[in-house]
Amino acid sequence: MPNTFTAPEILIPAVSAFVIGIAITPIVTHFLYTYEMWKQKGGKTALDGSQAVEFNRLHGDRTGDERSTPRLGGVIVWLSVLLTVALYALVAWGTNSTFWGNISFISRAQTWVPLATFLLGSIVGAIDDFYEVLGRGGLRLRVRLGIVAVVSLLCAWWFYSKLGISSVSLPLGTTPLELGVLFVPFFVCVALFMYAGGVIDGIDGLAGGVFTSMFLAYSGIAFYEHLFDLAALCAAVAGGLLAFLWFNIPPARFYLSETGTMGLTLLLTVVAFLTDVHGGGRGVSALPLVAFLLVVTVLSNIAQVISKKFFGKKLLRIAPLHHHFEAIGWPSYKVTMRYWIVGIVCAILGMVLAIA
Repeated sequence: MPNTFTAPEILIPAVSAFVIGIAITPIVTHFLYTYEMWKQKGGKTALDGSQAVEFNRLHGDRTGDERSTPRLGGVIVWLSVLLTVALYALVAWGTNSTFWGNISFISRAQTWVPLATFLLGSIVGAIDDFYEVLGRGGLRLRVRLGIVAVVSLLCAWWFYSKLGISSVSLPLGTTPLELGVLFVPFFVCVALFMYAGGVIDGIDGLAGGVFTSMFLAYSGIAFYEHLFDLAALCAAVAGGLLAFLWFNIPPARFYLSETGTMGLTLLLTVVAFLTDVHGGGRGVSALPLVAFLLVVTVLSNIAQVISKKFFGKKLLRIAPLHHHFEAIGWPSYKVTMRYWIVGIVCAILGMVLAIA
């Protein structure tokens, strides 16, 4: 049965995940460096397969760092969350305490599917990173997109068939938009769009801070909707992200990479829909605002491709947008910290929209 949390109790899983993440980092770091879990070749390629000349020029030092700084840093995030879940479930099972029973936030109604999606996406992301480490260039983009589509299709089917959800919220208290069976492809499209935003993981500290504000926002939204177990899960994810961020600020000890971004973006999608019509709120309507920086990242890539294809010139010096800011002279730390500020403001505004 779902639990009833007070506001302070929601924060306990976040603190626990942070502490556990800090504690396991030396072990994870030892493994990643001992087995040299970094790219064999630095630099990036553009969407059309050509060399990303501008990126490699801007990040000349970092392309060398990519051959000495491990990928798979996202392990810190999902492992700290899973250990937090297991810890509180074990304590609750071994005691009769109401307090510990409440703190254990595993429930079939709220957290089984989000956790399973998070873990599955993280495992696939780890496989992609292992391929990168082995010098095979990672899983092909179409393979990764196909996997995200399949996982999100299964989630959409669960919402549509098991929960009876076939509509999505509209802003400002209007009647939900009935989609019928089109709810399923809509869910898949949202998941793919969010996953595409994972390329925001391009500067040390950037993705960790942005994702933290998003999951804290949805923790607040879920709490307001009395989805307390889901709120605790989002808080725990934020705690794990903060532990990762502690070691990812420049100079990064490791990178989030696909191990982190695939699972996080899939989880974000599921949480948004759980806090939508199902939770009596507007989680989906709030998603473009809460995840504004992911949206901007994807749109800047799309705009760049369209401009090059149809007009023969670049719209931005380099896409996505955060690298464009670097290209026009912003230091990477300034881009990161300004993105953090914008992310926090958008998260707050998204919460207001979701519960207004």
